[in-house]
Amino acid sequence: MSELKNRILTQLITELEANKLVLPSLPEVALKVRDTLADENANTKAVAKVISTDAALSAKLIQVANSPLLRGTKHIDSVDMAVTRMGNTTVRNTVNSLIVQQIFQPTTDITDKLFRNFWAHSTEVAAISQALASMARLKPDQAMFAGLVHDIGALPIIKYAEDIPELLDKPDVLAEIIQELHTTIGVALLSSWEFPQDIINVAAKHEDLDYEPGGPADLVDVVIAANLQSYFGKEHPHAKMDWSEVPSFARLGLDTEVSVIDMDETGEAIKEVQESLRV
Repeated sequence: MSELKNRILTQLITELEANKLVLPSLPEVALKVRDTLADENANTKAVAKVISTDAALSAKLIQVANSPLLRGTKHIDSVDMAVTRMGNTTVRNTVNSLIVQQIFQPTTDITDKLFRNFWAHSTEVAAISQALASMARLKPDQAMFAGLVHDIGALPIIKYAEDIPELLDKPDVLAEIIQELHTTIGVALLSSWEFPQDIINVAAKHEDLDYEPGGPADLVDVVIAANLQSYFGKEHPHAKMDWSEVPSFARLGLDTEVSVIDMDETGEAIKEVQESLRV
């Protein structure tokens, strides 16, 4: 282990354990949406009113409502209509998804590139997760969100690196640090946001290719499979993985010889979902 890597790992772990590592807070609009949806007396108009206070969020929500896996016979052109079509659970997950990409604002060219690479991978895994969940009879919207935030622990590390020029000059070392700590920091971040335990479990366990839930397939299985499929045909160690040796594929009932991206009935939908989540 290099001296730089060892030093930064020690700093990050020490600050995390002492609750001194800077973790971003959820924006007020996300908290208000959560509170409104938790109110049994809240109706569609109340939810839409909160979302409408954020113009960028409103536009994105409408775009997602018109995406292929939610699209109905009528085009959606208002937040009220979007909320009605999507339902509370999908609205909550979609708002959280869209907020994530607004929270982290890179301040250097290097971290901007890292963030864009992170987001490209996250949106691909999210889109594949949504498709796989539909095939496995799990909830597609929850799977999409789980896929989107599975690597979210990388973002505080990237942000942390902005103040350490010598680390930015060594992208391989930074990548190793992210690989070692992103699950631990992801759990801390999602826990601080009070997200559901099944989403936190995805951040914690998605790198465990021998994962066993002790029951039927769950969101961790979906994201493990989606993450591996996202590397299909790319230059990455996971691209060489034999999917038949990964228990999650069997639990989901997936054909280990076919990538969902290449399937006619899902490939185009995956591309459109990715586009709807693009920065």
